[in-house]
Amino acid sequence: MGEQEKYWLVYAKATFVIAVVAMVISIIKLPGDLLIKGYYSICSLFLVSATITLSKAIRDQAESNKLMNKLEEAKTAQLLHDLDD
Repeated sequence: MGEQEKYWLVYAKATFVIAVVAMVISIIKLPGDLLIKGYYSICSLFLVSATITLSKAIRDQAESNKLMNKLEEAKTAQLLHDLDD
C-alpha cells in the first residue's frame, strides 16, 4: 500500500468518525422527547448501514468488472498466440 493510499484511508476513517460523532451530538441536543430522539437515532443507524452496504456493492462490482476484463484479455492473448503457431 502506497503512502498516499495510507493517508487516504486515515482521512476516510477520520471523516466517518467525525460525521458519526457530530450526528450523535446533534441527536442528543435535539429538542424533543426520547421517542423523537430514538426515531432519528434508528434512522441514522439505518442510513449509515445502507451507505456501507452500497459502497461495498459498488466496490465489488468494480472489482468484478476488472476481473472480467483481465479474463477477456487473457483469452484474447491466448487466441492470438494460438493463431501465431
